[in-house]
Amino acid sequence: MKIGVLGTGMVGKTIGSKLIQLGHQVMMGSRTNNNEKAAVWVQEMESNASQGTFADAALFGELIFNCTSGGASLEVLTLAGASNLKGKIIIDIANPLDFSKGMPPTLSVCNDNSLAEEIQKVFPESKVVKTLNTLNCALMVNPNALNNGDHTIFMNGNDVDAKAEVRKLLNSFDWKNENIIDMGDITTARGTEQLLPIWIRLYGTLGTPNFQFKIVK
Repeated sequence: MKIGVLGTGMVGKTIGSKLIQLGHQVMMGSRTNNNEKAAVWVQEMESNASQGTFADAALFGELIFNCTSGGASLEVLTLAGASNLKGKIIIDIANPLDFSKGMPPTLSVCNDNSLAEEIQKVFPESKVVKTLNTLNCALMVNPNALNNGDHTIFMNGNDVDAKAEVRKLLNSFDWKNENIIDMGDITTARGTEQLLPIWIRLYGTLGTPNFQFKIVK
């Protein structure tokens, strides 16, 4: 599959590298088509990796990963272009963290709204699925590195078929079906995004990002 990854940070590189390992073709998108971080990543990957602008990556991808910082996500997706995103699944990993008052950050969108909902509103012809936003990027693509993979990942979105496709992709990352909880429509992303304040506090308390939530019933 051709996949566009928006963002050149640690999350984008981790997701993009895993996708290539699984045999996908990946274009990493940034504000320019000669971004230095993206160029280094392409060189490291050697094959099936390319770079371009956000618009290039959105056009290239049959499926899109939003790996940008939450505060920039809407701007980035606008630069990517609604026409390039039309009809496509946008896997939204971003969190609306506001660092303007220092650490720990607050949520710029919360309670009666979420970043995922805002993306879906601005791009109504795309299929937004929120997932992988509640854990460190190393665990996103290798859940078995912690507790033999026995921990929980959440998924939110309006389109049932899109969520089924995302579930298959999560399975390819070694997420077990019994550990993937479909929370429901995109409004349920309010809950999963609001896990970030406690995640950040736990990071500070535990001194490591190598942990994750486990739902037991």
